[in-house]
Amino acid sequence: MSDKKNTLPPSSASPRVWAFTTYFCEGLPYSIIRSVSAVFFRDNGVSLEGIGLTSLFGLPWALKFFWAPHIDHYGSKRQWLLIMQIMLAMILLLTAAIAPLPQAAPLAGLLFFVASFLAATHDIAIDGYYLETLDTAQQARFVGYRVMAYRIAMMAGTGIIATIGATVSWSAAFAGAAMILALFSLYHRRYLPHSEETRLPLTSLLPRPKTGHLLWLALMTALLIIALRISSQMPAMEYLRQHLVSLPRIEPAPLLSLLLTGALVMVGCKRKSLEKWLRRRSNAFFSEAFFSFMAREKIGTILAFILLIRTGEYMLSSMAAPFMVDLGLKQHYGWISGGVGLPFSIIGAMAGGWLISKYSLKKMIWPLLLAQNLTNLTYMLLAFKLAGFITINTGNPNPSAIGGGNLFAVVCVHAFDQFAGGLGTAVLMIFLMRLCKPRFKAAHYAIGTGLMSFSGLYAGVLSGFLAAWAGYGYFFLLSFMLSLPGMALAFFIPLADRTANPMIAEKNMEPGRSNSQD
Repeated sequence: MSDKKNTLPPSSASPRVWAFTTYFCEGLPYSIIRSVSAVFFRDNGVSLEGIGLTSLFGLPWALKFFWAPHIDHYGSKRQWLLIMQIMLAMILLLTAAIAPLPQAAPLAGLLFFVASFLAATHDIAIDGYYLETLDTAQQARFVGYRVMAYRIAMMAGTGIIATIGATVSWSAAFAGAAMILALFSLYHRRYLPHSEETRLPLTSLLPRPKTGHLLWLALMTALLIIALRISSQMPAMEYLRQHLVSLPRIEPAPLLSLLLTGALVMVGCKRKSLEKWLRRRSNAFFSEAFFSFMAREKIGTILAFILLIRTGEYMLSSMAAPFMVDLGLKQHYGWISGGVGLPFSIIGAMAGGWLISKYSLKKMIWPLLLAQNLTNLTYMLLAFKLAGFITINTGNPNPSAIGGGNLFAVVCVHAFDQFAGGLGTAVLMIFLMRLCKPRFKAAHYAIGTGLMSFSGLYAGVLSGFLAAWAGYGYFFLLSFMLSLPGMALAFFIPLADRTANPMIAEKNMEPGRSNSQD
């Protein structure tokens, strides 16, 4: 692999530009698949039970580190992201074509499910490309552009695309989204820098089945379709369809995240014996990516930090919207969240990236994390101050106005919350980037973000019970207290800054030896 270059060819875009454009392209498909799709299905008369099944679209993001090593091993990150952008644009065009049809809902559901795998792969490629192309100092410097672009893409999806679909037509909405991705793909093909050499060609991933195997597969597929059509007419299937809806629903993505996290912990406990077995095997690149993530100093402390550090933030974010609704601010929530929260979160992320770039992660991690979690205490004070309005307006279809001064206080608290959340996001993104070893950058970043998303599961589940039991004021206090263990672990994780080019540092290491500065 070639080293990262300090100067780019004149025809290449600067990191400020492509960090924005690539992460905009990462956020737009995610917002359409995970958020806009629910509006589309509800607008097409799909039941709430059916819309609940769209949680299956989140499975690829929970499972993506299974195939992340292939992104490192085959082709280049640039090739992967370009291919995924074109394929996502094609699927959105297909969705636009079938949107007016009577069978639009099931067909679009199938397309969105396929697109979710492509989008998760697209995320892996973009994250890996960012790590591959920029050195450590640049990664910190441009992290704000990443967050800003992603949040703007989310706003474009849930705001502009959804509004076009609801007011004009869903065909126009999805076609517009496809056009945006296609145009960005053409731009990236022309101006995105070439930062790495391909390892193995992408064509190595394509199967080469014999003609007999293809015929056998076609026959089995036809038999399966016939069996499903016959079974769907049986009385037993009708009975199951009527009664399964009453069964408790289990979200598959969080359950799989829990199982995968437990498996990773078991790998950590047995990593030495498993690594010996791994070394005896040939062509073990896929497995070695996971073991190399675990083969580092203080891995137990690092895993605990990743799982605990966002506990308070996730608990707060889970209850912030219900808190405002119960305050009687449902009509104001849109402009408070989008018009105030979004710009302050962007400013916070950019400020956090600049502070870390200037003063180092080791010096800034604790102040920025403390600022992130102090927002829980500001919400606590707000909840105690406005407790009377919460009592009056909870469940009230005609809530009482809280007054201009109180509304201004809510806006200020939310702005501080989003600004401090941006600071914390910059810390965590840069910390995860520092964990990535050059040979497995895409895979290691996918593992880290997967673990961090799991922490949102247990924090979100816990927050509902705690808020109902303790009330908003004491809940926000408890959420701050539960953030303290993660902040305390910041003193014990390895935070030494790497050299300007981590590729050079890695080449100076012996194979299989852990790096205490990761």
